[in-house]
Amino acid sequence: MKPSSDSLVLDQPKRETSASSFDVARIREDFPILKTKSNGKPLVYLDNAATTQKPRAMIDALVRYYESQNANIHRGVYHLSQLATDLYEQARVKVQRFINAPEARQAIFTRGTTEGINLVATVFGRAMLKQGDEVFVSALEHHSNIVPWQLACQHSGATLRVIPMNDDGELLLDELEKMLSPRARMIAVNHVSNALGTINDVRRIVKMGHAVGAKVLIDGAQAVAHNKTDVRELDCDFYAFSGHKLFGPTGIGVLYGKRELLEALPPYHGGGDMIETVTFEKTTYAQLPNKFEAGTPDIAGVVGLGAAIDYVQSVGLDRVAAHEAELIKHLVEQLRQVPGVRIIGNARHRAGAVSFIINDPPIAAHDLGVALDMQGIAVRTGHHCCQPIMDRFGVPATVRASVAMYNTKEEIDVFIAALNKIVAAEAKMKAKLATAQAPSAPAEIVYPKAAAASPQAAADAVAEEFDLFEDREAKSEYVMELGRKLPHTFDLLKKVTTRVPGCMSEVYIVPRRVADTSDRVEFVADANAEIVRGEILILQRLFSGQKAKDVIDFDYEAFFRRIGLDQFITSQRRNGLEGMIRRLKSSAAELTGAKS
Repeated sequence: MKPSSDSLVLDQPKRETSASSFDVARIREDFPILKTKSNGKPLVYLDNAATTQKPRAMIDALVRYYESQNANIHRGVYHLSQLATDLYEQARVKVQRFINAPEARQAIFTRGTTEGINLVATVFGRAMLKQGDEVFVSALEHHSNIVPWQLACQHSGATLRVIPMNDDGELLLDELEKMLSPRARMIAVNHVSNALGTINDVRRIVKMGHAVGAKVLIDGAQAVAHNKTDVRELDCDFYAFSGHKLFGPTGIGVLYGKRELLEALPPYHGGGDMIETVTFEKTTYAQLPNKFEAGTPDIAGVVGLGAAIDYVQSVGLDRVAAHEAELIKHLVEQLRQVPGVRIIGNARHRAGAVSFIINDPPIAAHDLGVALDMQGIAVRTGHHCCQPIMDRFGVPATVRASVAMYNTKEEIDVFIAALNKIVAAEAKMKAKLATAQAPSAPAEIVYPKAAAASPQAAADAVAEEFDLFEDREAKSEYVMELGRKLPHTFDLLKKVTTRVPGCMSEVYIVPRRVADTSDRVEFVADANAEIVRGEILILQRLFSGQKAKDVIDFDYEAFFRRIGLDQFITSQRRNGLEGMIRRLKSSAAELTGAKS
């Protein structure tokens, strides 16, 4: 049965609304950040699956709230409190209408999609799951729709089962239908994959789940900004999404649930505003939605979310969908022309995002991300909190470009031109190395000796080198240059040790105690990303051949701030530098007995 025209039509390739009437230039005027520059270049923002930029109307609503409407809600009898309460509950009504929920009380405010899923997994698991039950998640899920269900199964004794996917990144729903039985209690799937952009047939999944008595939760984080969402049409039991992916503030989200389920489930958090009566003997709970909104909520975030919804509806999601469909089509067509590109996932119905790698010449996703950043282009690199997807396709990480209503074909062309330039430069460099007959790997692994009398002395020498570079771009290029000097031991190390956990690129480290000493360590390491290889060379200069206690005690965070490369350690997700240092410090302790 085909969906009705007024429901979420993400899975329909044909659209009645033409993007030709969409005034993207006018839309861009509403987003102040799009007028800024990055690394001296006009910002090309293609990381919308991670978070969208914010319209002036939403920003103004936040400022207005804090300047003239700020008060705590629900309990105050004075005018300002009642004004804030009205704004908060008006936003709930906006959410209700936005997703076509039967009642406003069915929209629970959370900190985001992740908390919404954790709420359901925790309270549903506590009340509804038992030994022998089955919970289904898909092979396409974000970690936030895997880990909470793993925890729920661990606590209840239920079994977690995985809906498989094909080589195009599409779920095998015929297989799911065979897997389902009366033991199924919950199916948790995303509406749109954040890593691949695949649009899942959630209507069919809901029907299949309900046919065996299972409930269905949909992660709508990547769907709500791209087309209309109708929870009644979907007939899902729960639907979660985040405000920051819908042009709203960070730290706010919504969990929709069917009323009878929300009323039957126990509270998630205990505290103020979620109670009816409290005695030391017994507590009774408030009615929906307060039952699930303990404590003072993010009132400003809710107000901002309401303003973002107003903005999106003023633009028109049908028009947004048509515009974005043309962007994605153009992006895929242009990517396929880039030499060596492999697009990961080839779903028939896609929204929002495209992931890819460069195979020939091989360029690590992280290196591509850094090189694109130097051109003012923001994309996401890594496993996108979807490690099972990466494992399924046999890649450690991808580059992901994701669009929003304010993006243009011209921006995509700038992105593609930069990508072609990077690929051509890498191919030229590899050809030059091949002509020079540079060895791909040393005949034997050589462990670097101490570069200085102590890690601090080595750090001082490295810092002097970095003092020669004034800006972040120059320092990044220097780290890449250092990476090219590191001996290529990747294939050798991969055979003898395990990958360093937490790294977006593949990193292998083999430490050992320095011969004829009891307290010194040395190590060899390699990675598949040049910028990470540069970091390894720096770490070798700091630590290899040094006393284990000095390695353990060294303040690496202060050092990287000193040389101006702290951007490489502020987030472990970017390159795993902290993971490498933890491996080195723990190995130093294990090899010598030094205390960590």
